Amino acid sequence: MKSVRLHADGLRLEEIARPEPNADEVLVRVHAASITRDELTWPTDRLPAIPSYELSGVVESTGEEVFALTPFDRDGVAAEWASVPRSVLAPKPAGLSHEEAAALPMPGLTAWQALVVHGGLSAGQRVLVTGSTGGVGQVAVQLARQLGAVPVEDGEVCDLLFDTVGGEALARNAGGAQSVITIAADAPGARYFVVEPDGAQLAELPELHPQVDSVFPLEDFDAAFARVAQRGKHGKVVLSVVAT
Repeated sequence: MKSVRLHADGLRLEEIARPEPNADEVLVRVHAASITRDELTWPTDRLPAIPSYELSGVVESTGEEVFALTPFDRDGVAAEWASVPRSVLAPKPAGLSHEEAAALPMPGLTAWQALVVHGGLSAGQRVLVTGSTGGVGQVAVQLARQLGAVPVEDGEVCDLLFDTVGGEALARNAGGAQSVITIAADAPGARYFVVEPDGAQLAELPELHPQVDSVFPLEDFDAAFARVAQRGKHGKVVLSVVAT
């Protein structure tokens, strides 16, 4: 199969063997894979490594359309096929293309874990999201509204502050919040967390629409990763593996 792999001297598109799933895994035909900023710095202790940890595709054995955030401590999914733990898979949202679905798992799960798991959000509460126009922030605003919360503007008093950018925005708004959750930096008085893959939580997400900045064929991986690093990007950069 074709796969993008990270080596010590950079990325290459290579032909490698199709993975063999273990008992707790399924083989997924990858239709689209999403890229996260700085992810090429994560697997440097286990090269060569396949990047990208968000996918949308089809389970080979059943034909079910699925999407997932895959574990960060193993090969990613920028390949034609991927062995994926059953526990992280969820049915692909019917209203999203594979490219859109591949852009949702990380921001969707991050928003859910911030607002619901760590924040204990209830309907009617006031929520402020810093970085609300960013990839995670705009999904978090959508989710807060879907859960019956009231999103408020920068500087307003709130029940829950979800910080996605840190720095001045966090410092400016933390004092007006009863509870502060952050993914940007470990700060006094704030609960910091790193998103975790979870198929059951993905399946719980209401209808959400992630931002897709651009879509590149798998063969144009160099251009895709270059776009991720550029200023002015809005939303996720996605690799299209199977044309749909």
